[in-house]
Amino acid sequence: MQQDAVIIGGGFAGLSAAYILARARRHVTIIDSGTPRNRFAAHSHGVLALDGKSGLEILADARAQLTAYPTVTFVEGEAHAAEGTIDDFHIGVTGHGSIAARRLLLASGIEDRLPDIPGLAERWGKTVLHCPYCHGYEIGGGPIGVLATHPMSAHQATVVADWGDVTLFTNAMPEPDEATLALLERRNVSLQPGAVSMIETGTCDRLRVRLENGRTFDVKALFVAADLHLRGTIAQSLGCELQDTPAGKILTTDAIKATSIPGVYAAGDNARAFGNITLVSADGVMAGLGMHQSLMFTAHS
Repeated sequence: MQQDAVIIGGGFAGLSAAYILARARRHVTIIDSGTPRNRFAAHSHGVLALDGKSGLEILADARAQLTAYPTVTFVEGEAHAAEGTIDDFHIGVTGHGSIAARRLLLASGIEDRLPDIPGLAERWGKTVLHCPYCHGYEIGGGPIGVLATHPMSAHQATVVADWGDVTLFTNAMPEPDEATLALLERRNVSLQPGAVSMIETGTCDRLRVRLENGRTFDVKALFVAADLHLRGTIAQSLGCELQDTPAGKILTTDAIKATSIPGVYAAGDNARAFGNITLVSADGVMAGLGMHQSLMFTAHS
């Protein structure tokens, strides 16, 4: 049976879109690999009425609620291919064959690719963090590090300075320009030159940042802006337009989250430069509305 919509990605954006379509009594299939981006964090913060609840628990509750809608189907697996045009898309799912759909939502998110520094990846989402708005309050002040990974890292350090005493580890990147140095000084951010060689366990459960020159610094947390990479290659194979951001490429969408390819929509971290649960959920709602409006006003509605 051809679906009204297939949603690739069962995270916050994908499930939010599914709610809209399900309540419009549209047949929708959600393809979910079960690996949301925020699975490394034990708690989510800044989510209205859900502060401190784990992201995985929020998603589990949403899935349970969506199963009450008879037109919603979940498929566990990876979408590995998609082809076709508006009203006639075919999505290949590993172990499940092909699913036909009139509309397609790309909500599979992005992958965070961290610098290849020993000790960094295993602490990701715990004491190695990406967003002070999500995790800064719980640090409780004190020494905080920011690891330079691209030209916007200095800006990140000036923001993180509201949550503690910040050291920007330049990690052998070029020194910021004079205007940025003046801003860092005004925000009381210390610069520490030299390449970082390792992240270790320091005293009092802190992180120890070790430089190649042997110097070490203990911090309560280390913020890192990871390189963003779209998950999978479906967007590229469909020909969707991409745009550059300081951290990586994302999908180009309009106000209703439609991509450059008719009938294909995108929502979530793969279609915005900065995201959190609230923002990507809102994107999913908008994509659901956009797809429903598109389905309504076509010949096959």
